[in-house]
Amino acid sequence: MWTVVYIAPNRIIAEQLKEVLAGEGLLVNLRSTGVPHLGDSGSVEILVPESEVEEAHEILSSAISR
Repeated sequence: MWTVVYIAPNRIIAEQLKEVLAGEGLLVNLRSTGVPHLGDSGSVEILVPESEVEEAHEILSSAISR
């Protein structure tokens, strides 16, 4: 099962964080939320498999605090 680990404010940030997670060997999916007409400026959920949630949170904490 896929689990949301972070909600990025837009597609650009979501893609950057996806690269960070994927670079650490995690599987990552992105899912747009909210109003479809906002396009890339709408919020995007970052999802990982349930078994990788803890690791993803650790990686994201380091990446976001930089």
